[in-house]
Amino acid sequence: MSYALMTYVVDLDTLHSSIGSKDDKLRRMIGGRFKQHLAHFDSQFDHTDGPSIRDAIRAVIEGGPFDERHGAVYGYAYKWICEFHGRALHNGDFSPMRAGWLETVDEGLSELGVTAVGVAEFGYGRAPSPVPAPDFLPCYGEWSLAECQKALEQWEAVTGERRAALDSSVLEAAESCMDWCRSAVAVGRGVAGFFH
Repeated sequence: MSYALMTYVVDLDTLHSSIGSKDDKLRRMIGGRFKQHLAHFDSQFDHTDGPSIRDAIRAVIEGGPFDERHGAVYGYAYKWICEFHGRALHNGDFSPMRAGWLETVDEGLSELGVTAVGVAEFGYGRAPSPVPAPDFLPCYGEWSLAECQKALEQWEAVTGERRAALDSSVLEAAESCMDWCRSAVAVGRGVAGFFH
């Protein structure tokens, strides 16, 4: 089974405050911008008795009510809200990927002394409360602006020799992580990631 990690540069405060904001204009704009994508999403999940993705987005923006049995749909609803507020980052080193790849990349980052951020946390977290937790996927995590800044400082201290000693595919993935941090720092935002 293969997995994917989607990351976004986003204002994390804006993203968090969308939950329970009751901002109907935001809901309508998300529905308009992603109309075809949302219809496609529902066509993939039409075998369930849960809410449609549009109803799930409405529930997240309204702050409920939620059907706890369908946490996955609400997790994806939060992802669409993130995609609306943020900008998707290049994830070629993380899609598709095998189980355990996030931990492998984190081991590589740690070997280089980059400990301020880690990709494995994207594979274990969940959308902020009160969004119900999914049974399995999607998982969610985030890096703050300060964490991204610290990671870049740690990365700059790594010698070329130490980087060259790392497995080339792990190094490429680590460099992608640093690109995400650079993108976030450039605009004074954080990074949000969805593992599915």
